[in-house]
Amino acid sequence: MTVEHAQRRTPKVAKTNSVFKKAVMAVSGIIMVLYLIAHVVGNLKAFSGAEAFNSYSGWIRTVGNPAVPGQTTLWIIRLVLLAAVVAHFWAAVSLWRQAKRARPQGYVTKKAVAQSYASRTMRWGGVIIAAFIIYHILDLTTGTVNAEGFDSTPYDRLVASFQNPFVTIFYAISVILLGMHLRHGIWSATQTLGQSNRRREKTVSLFAIGFATLLTLGFLLVPFSVLFGLID
Repeated sequence: MTVEHAQRRTPKVAKTNSVFKKAVMAVSGIIMVLYLIAHVVGNLKAFSGAEAFNSYSGWIRTVGNPAVPGQTTLWIIRLVLLAAVVAHFWAAVSLWRQAKRARPQGYVTKKAVAQSYASRTMRWGGVIIAAFIIYHILDLTTGTVNAEGFDSTPYDRLVASFQNPFVTIFYAISVILLGMHLRHGIWSATQTLGQSNRRREKTVSLFAIGFATLLTLGFLLVPFSVLFGLID
C-alpha cells in the first residue's frame, strides 16, 4: 500500500519540481532581460561622443548618492544579476538532466530530434555567452585584457576593444547567440507563466523574434560602428 502510494506521488512531485524550475528560469530570465535593455541603451550613448559616454559611465557608479555611499546601488544590481544568472544556469541544467532521465531510450521522432537540436543549441550557446561575459568584464570593466588598461576612460576602452576585428567578431557571434537564446526564452517564459495559449502563440512568437532581433541589432551597432570608423 505504501509503495503504491509513493509510486502515485512520484510523478506529481517530479511535475511540481519541473514547474518550479521553469518558473525560476522565467523570473531570472526576466531580470536579465531588463538588465540587457538598460545595457543596450547605455551602449548607444557612445554615439553621443566620449564626454557623454564617460559621463553616463560615471553616473552609473554614483546612483543613489549621497543617500547611499559609493557604488552601493551598482553592487546591489550586480549581486541581483549574478543571483539571476546562477539561478538560471541551475534551473537550465537541472531541467535538462531531468528530461534526459525521463526520456525513454531509443525514442526517436521528428519532434524529439527537433527538441534535442534546440536543446543543444541553447546549451552550447549558453556556454559561449558565459565565456563572452567573462571576457567582456575583463576587457571593458576591469581593463585587464584591454589595450588601454584600467586607468583609461570607459570610452577609450570601448574604442580600443572594438577596433580589433577579432574581438568584434567574437562579440557579434556571442550577441547573435544571445538573441537566439532570448527569442526561445521569451516564448518559453510566456508558456511557463501562463501568459500564452494556442490562439496567442503566433503573436508571442512574432514578438519574441522582433524583440530579440531589435536588441541584437542594438548591441551590434556600437562595435561595428567603431570597427568601421563611425565612432573613434
